[in-house]
Amino acid sequence: MQLLVCRTCSPDGSFVDVARRALPELEVRGVDCMSGCTRAQTVAFRSPGKVAYLFGEVTEANIEELRSFARLYDASDDGTFADARVLGELRTRAIARIPG
Repeated sequence: MQLLVCRTCSPDGSFVDVARRALPELEVRGVDCMSGCTRAQTVAFRSPGKVAYLFGEVTEANIEELRSFARLYDASDDGTFADARVLGELRTRAIARIPG
């Protein structure tokens, strides 16, 4: 599973480093603009054969929610959830769900 972090959202790349330190269990990769500029800081979860998710307006305050999402996403067969409420506040930060 990868957590892709937009470097353009934080020009100094600081959120990439924050995510790497806070979520060492994930493969965190900084990427160029993911076109979520109106809802920066954007991050995406991606895993082979699963739906990918793009979230916006993510801050350090959401690290625990990202960790929780990663556990749920990893346990899911295809990356979908019968009830989005399990995503907590992240469900309000979702920008896109992209088919696997």
